[in-house]
Amino acid sequence: MEIAIIGGGIAGLALAIGLHQRGIESRVFEAARQVREIGVGITLLPHAMREIAALGLQDAIRSSGVETRTSEFYNRFGQKLYSEPRGVAAGYDLPEVAINRGKLHSVLYREALARLGQDRVLTDRTLAGLSQDDAGVTLQFTETSTGSALPPARADIAIGCDGVNSATRKVFYPDDKVVFTGINTWRGVTRRKPILDGRTYFRIGSIRTGKIVIYPITDDVDGEGNQLINWVAEIERPTSTMNDWNRGGRLEDFLPTYEGWRFDWLDVGDLIRSADTLLEYPMVDKDPLERWTFGRVTLAGDAAHPMYPRGSNGSAQGLIDARTLADLLAAGGDPQQALIAYEAARLEPTARIVQTNRTAPPDIINLRVEELTGDRPFENLDDYITHDELRLLSENYKRVAGFTVDLAAAK
Repeated sequence: MEIAIIGGGIAGLALAIGLHQRGIESRVFEAARQVREIGVGITLLPHAMREIAALGLQDAIRSSGVETRTSEFYNRFGQKLYSEPRGVAAGYDLPEVAINRGKLHSVLYREALARLGQDRVLTDRTLAGLSQDDAGVTLQFTETSTGSALPPARADIAIGCDGVNSATRKVFYPDDKVVFTGINTWRGVTRRKPILDGRTYFRIGSIRTGKIVIYPITDDVDGEGNQLINWVAEIERPTSTMNDWNRGGRLEDFLPTYEGWRFDWLDVGDLIRSADTLLEYPMVDKDPLERWTFGRVTLAGDAAHPMYPRGSNGSAQGLIDARTLADLLAAGGDPQQALIAYEAARLEPTARIVQTNRTAPPDIINLRVEELTGDRPFENLDDYITHDELRLLSENYKRVAGFTVDLAAAK
């Protein structure tokens, strides 16, 4: 059996490695002209690390990132709302690791090259179309760098792992488009001394009044004890204008919201102004589909279920897709039936996460406290909401997303 994987991102490369582990041939077609370590931070929750460990890459990822031990929530006045242990400190078998997304991608890419061979991980390939017959799938590609047509490729089945703007998905859903609800984001990486213990994931404020997520992704980046600190600023505005994926961010578009956020333990404005990297993105997802599989072709990862980047769950779900597909294809039998079984296993759980990320993500804690306190500093938070009520909000998201301690331990 020969499998074509369209897209060499996290899900696509993990699928290729997983299939190779199970003795199944695949070929990866990636649109980028070359694979470089670009991007900002990503958090691998314990259920994502479970999949990474199954690929034999736990040590490589753990040594390249920062192990998160605590998650803390603050209002925009710098008052702590809620704190909980994370990863191993919370009783998981595997750690929670924050890492540069480019570094994660690089580890997967090098591993795929080593296991599959360079002739099976092809770059500069943009999907131009596909067709199916009783024997397989024919894929048409153009060279990304020149636009020139390339010879068609044949495979028994094809998996579209080509991200939020998936060309594979467009074949079956030509009117497909992202959903934007007025939330824009700016992302940066700042080189500085560790914040508090250097192992904490912070959520500060809310999208209504300005929210920022902050966490370290690299230790001792310069031999002087500085970390690379990843941050994501999110602001909801009554606008239909989306940020541009391909443009660098501008401080004047968002910094005024955070300029006065000076706490005993952090000056947020200074963190933003000191960034080495500054990018802008829209906060978008897509409505869940009723169907991913069409004969010999299916979708996985962000091509199947793009979700708001809240709760650090997009990469985890793509990795779970990859392992589920690899297991079902390795079980033998009709590969088309394996794709149908994969869709049956994964479509509903991921749709539920897409909806939860819209309505009740982890930072619902911040929104709830902001509502109860009237967006004012408080003297005693228990007068408004108890710690147990806040913990329940956090646990509800973990259960929907599949990473409570018991669920993360199960394959």
